[in-house]
Amino acid sequence: MAKVPLAPIGTPLERLLDAPTIAKHEGAAQQRNSELLARRARVQQGWGEAYAERVRQKGKLTVRERLERLKDPGSELFEVGTFVNYGRLFGKLESPAAGVATVFAKVAGRWCMVIANDNTVASGSWWPRTPEKIERAQEMAKRLALPVIYLVDCSGLYLPEQSLSFPGLYGAGHIFKQNSELANAGVPQIAGVFGDCIAGGGYMPIISDRVVMTEQAYMVIAGAALIKGAKSQKLSSLDIGGPEVHVHLSGCADARVPDDQTALDWIRAEVERLPSPGFAFYRHGAEPAPPEFAPSELMALFPPDHRMGYDAREVLARLVDHSLFWELLPDRGREMIVGIGRISGLYMGFVINAQGLIDDADHHGQKKPAGILYRDGIAKVAAFSRACDQDGIPLVWLQDISGFDIGVEAERQGLLGYGSSLIYTNSTNRVPMFTVLLRKASGAGYYAMAGLPYEPVVQLSTTLTRQSVMEGRTLAIAAFNTKLDDDFEILSQDPAERAKIEAGMRETEARIEADMDPYKSAAQMDTDEIVRFTELRSWLELFAEASWSQVGHRRTKNPRIWSLHDLDALTRSRG
Repeated sequence: MAKVPLAPIGTPLERLLDAPTIAKHEGAAQQRNSELLARRARVQQGWGEAYAERVRQKGKLTVRERLERLKDPGSELFEVGTFVNYGRLFGKLESPAAGVATVFAKVAGRWCMVIANDNTVASGSWWPRTPEKIERAQEMAKRLALPVIYLVDCSGLYLPEQSLSFPGLYGAGHIFKQNSELANAGVPQIAGVFGDCIAGGGYMPIISDRVVMTEQAYMVIAGAALIKGAKSQKLSSLDIGGPEVHVHLSGCADARVPDDQTALDWIRAEVERLPSPGFAFYRHGAEPAPPEFAPSELMALFPPDHRMGYDAREVLARLVDHSLFWELLPDRGREMIVGIGRISGLYMGFVINAQGLIDDADHHGQKKPAGILYRDGIAKVAAFSRACDQDGIPLVWLQDISGFDIGVEAERQGLLGYGSSLIYTNSTNRVPMFTVLLRKASGAGYYAMAGLPYEPVVQLSTTLTRQSVMEGRTLAIAAFNTKLDDDFEILSQDPAERAKIEAGMRETEARIEADMDPYKSAAQMDTDEIVRFTELRSWLELFAEASWSQVGHRRTKNPRIWSLHDLDALTRSRG
């Protein structure tokens, strides 16, 4: 019972695909990767080198320089929300990444969430969607009980667009509510104030557990200009709320330091005082290990055409440690694959959609398409998800789904009820859940597979991701249904009318296809980040270590007493 029967999975790439196919898939992936990296680079430049130089002339570091100085040497930064507001103009101005960087960073050996104003974009102002982006990062930290580090250098709301970021439910003030909820949950918060910290923005550091200010920093409810206008007093903002005031008089800050570098070192020292992360303990004696098959091979596995299939188990083989996996219920609901693998030596649960054709258990000798949720698959995933929650095992959902089964037979089988059971399970799970949209994320299947509305800690998209209720061609057929025959051919014989219908269908299909662009989804916060397939393993390592970092914040069971063993025993085939 105590054994977790991890077994080898995976096949060498050259035995799966021929050389021309590998070259074709990798070439298409490289093209998409180059576009992604170019777009990331543009965002990370903020408003450009001229604005970065202005920051340096003040004796300060840029936001990107601060992040590099703060993180552990040699470690990776994992940014979320890179493309928020991407391509959106406010008047003639852009707000790259909504003027704030939200980043998972390893600091003093433990994962933290860093929220850092981009001081090269309108002096770190809050734009439309900046509050929502900060709040999303705070929520991630709260769910994982990760320390939050604020690098504050913010001149307040970008006032020409204040109506879009100030008043709503998730407007700027909600940030401070999240501050309070983090504090109430016992999540450490550390703030470094490096420059402007005006009006409501002052509450963010004040609610933090520890606050450091540089000699250039100030925290004020109202800046010098406003006080001069209201009270005719000639004062600088440093006079009103600089470190001399808040460290030595008001007590609103804990320490003053001469410059950015020293402030970042002070923050690192404070993080070091925290209890050690728990992930080494929860490895249960295992050591982190790479997959037997290189994660870089994922570029070749995924066809660029979403209508073409691949072997989902080969995806898992290029993600989990040693390419070892314990698959549960393999003979039921074959459109879904569920099981346990290790990531960075830590147990994680996986749910992934099979692709291609599978045997139809209800109709002997027949096949049916995978990538769709049928009755047995839904029940299997729900049972697995509940068991992982009971055992305290974080869940990774790898989506490539076209939706639920439909039709008379599906309704008679009670698919609505089975689907509702899965939705209830995923809505009430307490373990951290992470969702990766590999390619298709369609219809209610996207919801059932822990899509963003079901609040996974993080949702990633790839460069191939397509989010939609239905595909563009399908929607075009539905929109013009009355003008088509049973074979979806145009009924009218009038050339002018036929041309009009054809043009309308093409326009509808093109518009829907554009809406499915992952960059559009990321710009409007319908997904948290876009990643390359070659980056998935590194992201999963972050998810695993972050999920198992804290001690005592959620229920965990050792692998001798998992409910998963019971599920396996009760459903195992017997001779």
